[in-house]
Amino acid sequence: MAESTRLVDLVQADIDRFLDEREPMLTGIAPDLAPFIDFSREFLRGGKRFRALFCYWGWQATSGHAPGFDPMLSETAPSDLASVVLAASALEVFHAAALVHDDIMDNSDTRRGRPSAHKRFESMHAEGHWIGSASTFGGSAALLLGDLLLSWSDELFESGTSCLPSRTAAIAARAEFNRMRTDVTAGQFLDILDERAWQSFPEPDLLGRAHRVIVYKSAKYSIEAPLAIGAALAGASAEQISALRHFGLPLGIAYQLRDDLLGVFGDPDITGKPAGDDLREGKRTVLIALARAAMPASSRRTLDELLGDEDLGEQQVRMLQASIRDSGAVEKVERIIAHNVTLALSAITDAPISAAARAQLESLADTATRRIA
Repeated sequence: MAESTRLVDLVQADIDRFLDEREPMLTGIAPDLAPFIDFSREFLRGGKRFRALFCYWGWQATSGHAPGFDPMLSETAPSDLASVVLAASALEVFHAAALVHDDIMDNSDTRRGRPSAHKRFESMHAEGHWIGSASTFGGSAALLLGDLLLSWSDELFESGTSCLPSRTAAIAARAEFNRMRTDVTAGQFLDILDERAWQSFPEPDLLGRAHRVIVYKSAKYSIEAPLAIGAALAGASAEQISALRHFGLPLGIAYQLRDDLLGVFGDPDITGKPAGDDLREGKRTVLIALARAAMPASSRRTLDELLGDEDLGEQQVRMLQASIRDSGAVEKVERIIAHNVTLALSAITDAPISAAARAQLESLADTATRRIA
């Protein structure tokens, strides 16, 4: 636990230091660019830091340290620890970029209980009484902020791998990072495609398509890829990385399924997003696919008519929530979550990784899938 807490502090320090260095570069071009730094600081402060934690424990699991050795508290820290922290920081900046872009695509007004990036830029336009559309300006500016964060995540990652003692490990970690970026972009496109074109696909394919979105949009980049990146930084064997992948993918699926339940039933005071937000955004999740398959025809028609309506009222949200519960889909998703957690844990039971890391990964598996926000 102490190691994880210390890692979170080090990651925040790396991010703050990076932004401090980039601030004069931007404001030196024009003071008007200050919001890029200000908004970045806010989006990159706090959060659960799951990606950073899984990256670190992927490294710790395979680095070959003596039992009981704590790299975070040792007076002689391993030479590659700084590289791992920088890589973990890069993953958090990449995550922030993905959230900024995701909120634009989903037209989400809030993020963690505060206005999303495009809404903040939109407010700047409105308060300044500028010409043109505030919404268009907000979306365009936030898109550029997301692109900038993507670029910065790459800079951070490169700075981490460049000081890694092993060039072979650096190349392997970079390959994992590049693969992650491709996967999540593909998953994002499949997500918006299925939201808009779902009626074009055969009914029996909808559940499989929803599962595919989970895998590529979330599961891989949330848990599997950070674990593989951390392990690659440690020079892990193919067997070790394979075991961590077999742990990370089902756990990532369970993590996103929990997120899907929270997107429909979560408490807005805890999640920081309006109740039933995924219903307004028209998310074609596994939860929705299972509900549709079990609903009577009349309820299915109502769900199809209302899902994706940005103006859904509280009463309509409650009605859809009740229909989804009555279908039995919530219980099915809970069983799928439990099954995937079991698969994940069994993958590391006898895996060639450190005992300390195994215990931490088991704890993180519980935290990631039982969360309420």
